[in-house]
Amino acid sequence: MTTALAMISGGLDSTLAAKIVKDQGIEVIGICFKSNFFDEKNALKMVKQIDIPLEVVDFSDEHFEMVKSPKHGYGKNMNPCIDCHAMMMRYCGQLLEKFHADFIITGEVLNQRPMSQNRSALDIVKNESGIGHKILRPLCAKNLNPTQMEIDGLIDREALMDIKGRNRKVQMEMAEKFGILDYPSPAGGCKLTEPNYSLRLSDLLEHKEDTSKKDLELLKIGRHFRRSKGAKIISTRTEEEGELLEQLLTQEDLMFIAKDYNGTTVAIIGKATVQDIDFAAGITARYCKGKDEKIITISYGGYGHLQDRFIDIKPLTDEELNNYILI
Repeated sequence: MTTALAMISGGLDSTLAAKIVKDQGIEVIGICFKSNFFDEKNALKMVKQIDIPLEVVDFSDEHFEMVKSPKHGYGKNMNPCIDCHAMMMRYCGQLLEKFHADFIITGEVLNQRPMSQNRSALDIVKNESGIGHKILRPLCAKNLNPTQMEIDGLIDREALMDIKGRNRKVQMEMAEKFGILDYPSPAGGCKLTEPNYSLRLSDLLEHKEDTSKKDLELLKIGRHFRRSKGAKIISTRTEEEGELLEQLLTQEDLMFIAKDYNGTTVAIIGKATVQDIDFAAGITARYCKGKDEKIITISYGGYGHLQDRFIDIKPLTDEELNNYILI
C-alpha cells in the first residue's frame, strides 16, 4: 500500500492536503513539528477531523539555532519560513524509512504567502530539503510540474488541485465539503509571526547570548521593559499570567508586589541595577489598584524568599513607561 507523510501544521491547508491524498486510498501519517515557538495542539485537533494518526517531532534546539541566523532571512517579523520549511522537510525525509513511506505531503499553496510561497521560495525549499523529488503539494500541484509520484502513478494528478493566490474561498468550500468545521485562522500558530513577540525575541538575542528555555517562555507573558543591558523587567496583566510567571522564576530573580493593593506581579530577570529596581517598583505601583495614589509602598525580594524590602514610590506615568516598553 502506498504511504505518505503529511506535514500537519495545525492549519486548514495542511489538513486539506492530507485529506485529498487520503481520499485516493493512500495511507497518510501526520507529522507535526514542535519548537519553542509553536506546538502540536492545533495539529492534534485537526487530524481527528480527518482520522489520521499524528507523530510529533520536537526539534526545538536545532530550530532555535536556525532562527538566530536563517540563511534566507526573515519574513515580515522574525519568521524564517523558507529555512523552517526546508528543515521540516529534511526531518520528514529521515522519517520516510521509519514509516515505510513513499513521499511527503505539504499544504503549501503557490503565491499564498508573498515571501515564502512564491515559486522561487518553493523551489528553494525543494532543493535544500534534500528530498525534493519526494515532495508533493496537493493543493497547488496542477500549477507545478508533475512530480515523480504522479508520473509513476502513485497518485492521480487529476484528483489534485490548482489553487493559487491569497484568496481562501476554495479551501473554505473544501473544508465544508469534508466536514472540517473547526480550524484556526491562517495567521495563528507560530509566535515568530507575531510583531510583539518578535520584538521581544530580537531584544533578548541582542542582550543575552546563553538564551534558555525559560527566557523564551517568559517572552509570552505580560508587558516587557528594558531599562539596562543586563536586566529585563516583566509586568503581568492577569492573574493567570502571574501564576505562569511564578512558575518560571528562580532564586536569582527579583519579584515585586504592592504591599497594600492588588494588581500586577513584576519581576526582574537578570542583573538589576539600582535604577532597574526603582523602575520595577514604579511599574508595580502604576499597575496596581492604588495607581491614583501619590505614593505606593512596594515590597520586593528574591523569588522564593520573603519580600522583606520596601520602596515608597510614585507610580510611573505612561510617558515614562513608553520610553522603555518592548510592547
